[in-house]
Amino acid sequence: MKKQILLTMCLSVATMLSTTAQTLKLKEARFHKGDNMEWKNSSFDDSGWQSMSILKPWNEQGTQNPNNYAWYRIRFTMPQSMLDDSDVKETVLFNMGKIDDADETYLNGVLIGKTGQTPADKGGYSSAWESVRTYSVSAKNKAIKWDGENVLAVRVYNGNDPGGMFGSGVSISVPNRIDGMKTVFAQKSLGDNPVCTATLKNTNRSTAKIILDIDVTDTENGESLQHINKKLSVKGNGTKSFDLAYSKGKCVQIKVTCTDAVTGKKNVTTYIPKYILTPAAPATPRYNGPLVYGVRPGSPVIFRIPMSGERPMKFSVTHLPEGLTLDAANGVISGSIKDRGDYEMTIIGENAKGKTEQKFTIKVGDKIALTPPMGWNSWNCWGLSVSQEKVMSSARALIEKGLADYGYSYINVDDAWEAPERNADGTIAVNDKFPDMKGLGDWLHSNGLKFGIYSSPGDRTCGNYLGSLGHEEQDAKTYNSWGVDYLKYDWCGYSREFEKSSDRSVAAYVRPYLHMQKYLREQPRDIFYSLCQYGMADVWKWGHAVDANSWRTTGDITDTWESLYDIGFVRQAELYPYAEPGCWNDPDMLIVGMVGWSANLRETRLTTEEQYSHISLWSLLASNMLIGCDISRIDDFTFGLLCNNEVNAVNQDILGRQAKREIVDGDIQIWKRPLADGSYAVGIFNVGSENATVDFASYFDKLGISRLSYARDLWRQKDISTTDTRYFIPTHGVKFIKIRY
Repeated sequence: MKKQILLTMCLSVATMLSTTAQTLKLKEARFHKGDNMEWKNSSFDDSGWQSMSILKPWNEQGTQNPNNYAWYRIRFTMPQSMLDDSDVKETVLFNMGKIDDADETYLNGVLIGKTGQTPADKGGYSSAWESVRTYSVSAKNKAIKWDGENVLAVRVYNGNDPGGMFGSGVSISVPNRIDGMKTVFAQKSLGDNPVCTATLKNTNRSTAKIILDIDVTDTENGESLQHINKKLSVKGNGTKSFDLAYSKGKCVQIKVTCTDAVTGKKNVTTYIPKYILTPAAPATPRYNGPLVYGVRPGSPVIFRIPMSGERPMKFSVTHLPEGLTLDAANGVISGSIKDRGDYEMTIIGENAKGKTEQKFTIKVGDKIALTPPMGWNSWNCWGLSVSQEKVMSSARALIEKGLADYGYSYINVDDAWEAPERNADGTIAVNDKFPDMKGLGDWLHSNGLKFGIYSSPGDRTCGNYLGSLGHEEQDAKTYNSWGVDYLKYDWCGYSREFEKSSDRSVAAYVRPYLHMQKYLREQPRDIFYSLCQYGMADVWKWGHAVDANSWRTTGDITDTWESLYDIGFVRQAELYPYAEPGCWNDPDMLIVGMVGWSANLRETRLTTEEQYSHISLWSLLASNMLIGCDISRIDDFTFGLLCNNEVNAVNQDILGRQAKREIVDGDIQIWKRPLADGSYAVGIFNVGSENATVDFASYFDKLGISRLSYARDLWRQKDISTTDTRYFIPTHGVKFIKIRY
């Protein structure tokens, strides 16, 4: 774990399909740990350095280098033709991707950009791992060697692993005038009459004369819904905006083509606006949660009945086990059960519009987390700027906006709650942002929510706060006294301790987690044990041995397609044998809604289709479903993503089997998950850059299907044809269905 424009409430991501500027793309570098300012110079001989990809952090390539410097050196030729082909010839742009955590970038020995701060800087170390670096250099700068060899030297300071350059690599371009004409999109309204605004912004200093074409197209049938053709003059740093309407629930593509009226050069930007597929919940009561609940004998039961419907609502339970009580107004079951066994009951919800009943089982035994946890974590929105007030605002919103009615129950405080030093007796202390941890836990429990917290087996956390090293027993007892129900235990700060030994056996990775597990199990309450160690030493093969309930399988996710694709579609494909009730693979938290990893939140950079794919895949993977956005600012689209009861039912299926990737056919992937009722959940994903129409039936033989007896669209919540199996799937989109055969 590591530590922008907003035009209206719903700015989202556009895709630049083409631009006329030549672009160099660089993916490999020479790498060396340590720090020497001589390494910035183009004449330095780096032939003995290690080769390293700049597409993923160095720790994912076998290098540990916490709290230290390292350098990348990238050699490349800059063709004169890049400059000659530009009609502006003013600047060279170096897009460096992301760098974990702070960098200084040199071109042939000349500093061209700096992001974040190293410990030696005034004010001390400051992480900027989430920032995309784009450095601009004058095309006349003498540091550039046109048609000659150039060297980019990148000095990186890493404050706890992961570390280094990652993302999509380095891109170098010389912009044309038309490249300075940017198109951004904003959702103006999202209700019955949705409207999207396309805003053209001329980032050049001079007036741009362009020919504008805007096409709005129904993606499923190719029908043209709107066409705009205009000749425009847009002043330097000026804007022009256009409102574009489309039908509710319809997937449309907006294509904006800007043509330079002088040179004829073009750029094309496409965008799929948000559209809501999840139908509104009925006013009558509807149960939306898991069918089982696991608890150890004598441990506290805290279960808020996840039921939507018009309020007020009265709850009741038949055959409620001895030791448990029900708050009939709030629907919160609490207490404890002494004896082992399966306790079957019926949950009843009743309001002015109707009544519903749901059979439900509490299993008292050795296993907890019989379905993946659903809830919220503070990291992806607020990072180190989290506070008790912010946590409580999201907890209140979880209830008030109705997410708790869909099973979201954990409220997890990530890093930055700890004081700079421990108390005199060695117990963990909180900082001023968290005045009352026990009070926070008590308040959450009184509302039927669960309380999660964060620490590290090291002496310090990723954010350089107090870790648990040497105080594991004290911390476990403190967590119990606060009412903690979930511990995220992050390797990050332990990497320094790990470096002290040459032992790289599996046992060396297991040791710090086994140590804390002993003290967690001694507490008189169930504490979900979440290992956050990025998949090292194949944690999925031994996580259950330290009594873990989930384990991170990769590094941190970010809100880009590259990150989502790598973590979700690549790295999870072979892990399906290791998931089961009580033990879950964890590909990291959700990246929809307002995120930012800081005090400054913004809309996720995932496209509409990528967000549908994200939630669909995480449901198929039986992944932890931990919301990473500010729930108090959630919009209707994001609510629909998170609160589709049929999609969530796949995630919470009591069989506990993770989906297997059955088909890879070019850009089409098909993932299939068996469900407890004998049916299957199937995700048909288009991971490519072009829209596709997929004939599902063409894969039946490989999937072991003779014919479909039942098919249902899970996002739209409607039965679909068992014979017409041709599905339109936009780029990075999904068709998520439930089938029987």
